[in-house]
Amino acid sequence: MKAVIFDMDGVLVNSEPVIIEAALRVLEKYGVTAKETDFKEFTGMGDDLFIGGVARKYGLEYDPKMKAEAYEIYLDIIDTHIQNFPGVVPLINLLKEKGYTLAIASASDLIKVKANVKAAGASEDDFAAIITGSDVERKKPFPDIYLKAAAAINIDPSDCIVVEDAISGTKAGVAAGMKVVAVTTSFPAEDLWQAGASWVYDDIYSVSEIV
Repeated sequence: MKAVIFDMDGVLVNSEPVIIEAALRVLEKYGVTAKETDFKEFTGMGDDLFIGGVARKYGLEYDPKMKAEAYEIYLDIIDTHIQNFPGVVPLINLLKEKGYTLAIASASDLIKVKANVKAAGASEDDFAAIITGSDVERKKPFPDIYLKAAAAINIDPSDCIVVEDAISGTKAGVAAGMKVVAVTTSFPAEDLWQAGASWVYDDIYSVSEIV
């Protein structure tokens, strides 16, 4: 294996509670009182569907400005609400020392990814490519974003390891012809195994066991 491609939310940083809080506030503004559990089925599929899917559950037609408003709130509260996963920065440093090419393939928009990289204590310079949901039309579970990341770093998909936390992302990595290591930050291990993960761990630094 030559490269490790990371999903962002739920993998490098525990950002999902923050975007849920932001989304709840925005939906409330539009008259929808949603619940945190409403977002679960849309995890990892991009924030248009993450917010829009819940809006439609309550009969509210989604408008892209809802995501823009949620991002404004997200950026405003990230410093006080974000929770980091222990081991992220040590893992990144270890992989770089061992010569792996690193990339990010996140269904979120670039503005959110950049904020999350900073919140995780990492640097954008750690990654040879950052591919976001804006770069592909078909979101996870389609393989497009991972294939685009592999092309961006000029490494064959079969030589890439994907690090995921979501069922949709795990399926996307498998469909791209990559090996997937999943962490149980968002879904139970059994669900991630069934989605096609080759390894499942409870914490991010355990990825180091593979390399």
